[in-house]
Amino acid sequence: MKAYWELFITFAKVGVMTFGGGYAMLPILQREVCETKKWATDDEIMDYYAIGQCTPGVIAVNTATFIGKKRKGIPGSIVATLGMVFPSLMIITLIAAVISNFAELAVVRNAFAGIRICVCVFIFNAVIKLWKSAVIDWPTTLLFAAVFLGSVFLNLSPILYVVLAAGAGIALTVMGVRKV
Repeated sequence: MKAYWELFITFAKVGVMTFGGGYAMLPILQREVCETKKWATDDEIMDYYAIGQCTPGVIAVNTATFIGKKRKGIPGSIVATLGMVFPSLMIITLIAAVISNFAELAVVRNAFAGIRICVCVFIFNAVIKLWKSAVIDWPTTLLFAAVFLGSVFLNLSPILYVVLAAGAGIALTVMGVRKV
């Protein structure tokens, strides 16, 4: 029972940082899961992020589900998921109850403007961390550039980019261009 409680509390701590959605929680999630708890490696968490991006739902919630499953099976995945969403549910419920009364106040608008800036920094930090461990040689740099340019100039599904990038990664390894 202690292991389930630890899963719940760990992901609830991450879930409290719900401002900005799943991407803003990624650096906090990585620190808790990889550095503090040592439940996953940086490579594993990146794989969870990639899979979480391709599946329905919020990436951080999906990642919590994967880690819970790894730690304690299906019950662990349920507990971790509940831990991740519980704080958000409480926060959103409280905000929904009072936001219409205060949304037009200048102080509230300014606070949300500041929060948006903070969220941008969290997302940028997550990108830098992922960049350092993913873009490590010239093939991955070219793959990054191709996906980046495609996502900027083409209106295609992110799933297609993930599938194509996975195929490119496999092809580069099979051709001996990249070593795993």
